[in-house]
Amino acid sequence: MRKIKLFMIGMLTALGLTNSIQAQDWPNLAEFQEANALLGAPTKNEDRVVFMGNSITIGWLNSRPEFFAGKAWINRGISGQTTPQMLVRFRQDVIALKPKVVVILAGTNDIAGNTGPSTLEMIFDNIKGMAEMAQANGIKVVLSSTLPAFDYPWKPGLEPAPKIIALNKMIQGFCEVTEHLYLDYFSAMVDERGGLPKKYAADEVHPTKEGYALMEPLAEIAIATALTKK
Repeated sequence: MRKIKLFMIGMLTALGLTNSIQAQDWPNLAEFQEANALLGAPTKNEDRVVFMGNSITIGWLNSRPEFFAGKAWINRGISGQTTPQMLVRFRQDVIALKPKVVVILAGTNDIAGNTGPSTLEMIFDNIKGMAEMAQANGIKVVLSSTLPAFDYPWKPGLEPAPKIIALNKMIQGFCEVTEHLYLDYFSAMVDERGGLPKKYAADEVHPTKEGYALMEPLAEIAIATALTKK
């Protein structure tokens, strides 16, 4: 067995693959490790909130930094991520930061197949997993609807609109039978195609400043409600 192992290591070394295997960080745990270490524990009266998500979440901070300024709101979005990746880093990037509330926005990259094929049930299970982890650690949960998308410019032809509608029904139904809050961006942003209009997203997926401006009061209401829940 040891000879086989040594042979495989030799083959990988010859192919120049050992470093890439050792350096692999599929959920991108390294992205926020330093920032998390510098953050420290919340103060006694701090209403800390973590936004967990993908490019739509981190794009919010980049496009509208004023929305986060002066608040104990921490953005932990990573571009391109799917729900299994978020689930792996959830303990590090959410639970360890000890927020009072987490706002989860996820699912569209799974439907796009960014890390391989996923059924709606698989996506939903990962979202539920994050919610259950948060609840078990005393964190209030806000589950956002997946934003509308008629098509993905990086992977056209997948017809995501009906899948997003079905996923959102699953998320909303889950919130109705739990203590979690459902944050419905979808209804406020969707057009007649079941997609995201260009006035809210130039590429019909990633919100513009105008798109985020529409989302912001909805998020603020959901967070305020979560903070007052017992």
